[in-house]
Amino acid sequence: MTDFTQRLARLAQNPEALKGIGRGLEREALRITPTGHLAQTPHPDALGSALTHRWITTDFAESLLEFITPVNTSVNGMLDELQDIHRFTYKQMGDEQLWPMSMPCVVASEDDITLAQYGSSNIGRMKTLYRQGLKHRYGSVMQVISGVHFNISLPETFWQHLYHTESVTQAQVTQGYFDLIRNYYRHGWMIPYLFGASPALCGTFIKHAQTRLPFEYLPSGTCYLPYATSLRLSDLGYTNNAQAELRIGFNTLEQYLEGLRSAIRTPSHEFAKLGIRDGDSYRQLNTNVLQIENELYAPIRPKRNAKSGEKPTEALDRAGVEYIEVRSLDVNPYSPVGIEQDQIHFLDLFVSWCALSPSDPMTDAELNCWRENWNKIVIEGRKPGLLLTTGCDGHQRTQAEWGLHVMAELKQLAAVMDRAVGDNRYETVCDKMMACFDNPELTLSGRLLADIIAQGGIGNVGLGLASAHKTALSGDDYRIHSDAEFLQEAAASLARQKDVEASDTLSFEAFLKDYFKDVPMAESW
Repeated sequence: MTDFTQRLARLAQNPEALKGIGRGLEREALRITPTGHLAQTPHPDALGSALTHRWITTDFAESLLEFITPVNTSVNGMLDELQDIHRFTYKQMGDEQLWPMSMPCVVASEDDITLAQYGSSNIGRMKTLYRQGLKHRYGSVMQVISGVHFNISLPETFWQHLYHTESVTQAQVTQGYFDLIRNYYRHGWMIPYLFGASPALCGTFIKHAQTRLPFEYLPSGTCYLPYATSLRLSDLGYTNNAQAELRIGFNTLEQYLEGLRSAIRTPSHEFAKLGIRDGDSYRQLNTNVLQIENELYAPIRPKRNAKSGEKPTEALDRAGVEYIEVRSLDVNPYSPVGIEQDQIHFLDLFVSWCALSPSDPMTDAELNCWRENWNKIVIEGRKPGLLLTTGCDGHQRTQAEWGLHVMAELKQLAAVMDRAVGDNRYETVCDKMMACFDNPELTLSGRLLADIIAQGGIGNVGLGLASAHKTALSGDDYRIHSDAEFLQEAAASLARQKDVEASDTLSFEAFLKDYFKDVPMAESW
């Protein structure tokens, strides 16, 4: 197999092939009151329809906003888009603020969390019912954990150089993305190590979670683990114990689709106890391990933009992988928009390296090995001398040794990528990240935990940052859009929602039966 050095040398002959990386961001954020409690108000009317708005929607709850940028080949352009979306949203929120962290703020009761509402259309009702199922399966508090999703597609010229051909097929691109995904599982623990930002929790969260983790407590009630990086990605976060038994492989598209479709069709004895209906009301979409594809927990996903009415698996099956979605990023509390430029540059570099590096097929045993490494990192990733397993042969290295080994190759790739963009942004971010392996306290989680301890708790830090972020963005001018454009999109989204509702021809029950016609649970309707 061609090794990384050979592939990089070939790419270095034409660094222009790295131009044209497509990127998009999805940032989740809870609306909170000035005292740090979960907002009880509905989705602001001025933000339009959460069902059909292009840039502003909701995730699990009415109070959990999700901001979506269009695809952009410019990092600065993408961040400007995201900042503008935040600016407009802040103007519509009154005295409410956005909680700047992944783990939720004060949640006194599950009853404080209202499921996201999407109108009276069949698809809108199904989206809320799916969330009803998540509530019954895992609890609402676990569902208001926030993250940042980074979508990235590598240009066709990159794949041409990788495969050493002037004409690349979609099948080759799709396989290249799956090779990338396997390498991300192998080495992606570096992302929560560097950018994890949830080493501590509000004490009210622990009341809703079952855990045996040896937390330490501050007088304010904040609990933390001294070396944790991303408790959001731990068993405390959104995980599904039933999914631990799933065998979803990433060697080929066919293997991935077969595993995912099996999970959607596999009955769960645990979820069957909940039932589908309670009198006239619904409790969940079905009683399978996954209600729909989106319920699968994964740090990275292959994606394809779906046509109207098309399921994610159907889109992938139709036309292969279009881009990948990195889902292992915590919200960066120090950034008003939840992510910083350096993080994006590092992700550009890391994802490209995952694609360039050789990637052998992966067994279930190897995948479990990588998952164990991830678990160690999120719970105690900054612990000096922490040992990770580098393969099924049982060989181990410290996180610092392994990280610096990968960083050495990333530095080589950074030089080529800098030639493509005409500056030194990638080598600069490499130097910053290498320092984090020499000193774990320079990581995002290290910095944040130090501030939390110094300021007496997560609430003090979170409220201070929330106020500062709102002030910073509310006072800035728009970079790309305008109030008029956002108001126009809000009005247009409401009109689109009405059109969707008016176009329904089936009852909700008939709609669900048709949607799940290929799923064994369908006859239970």
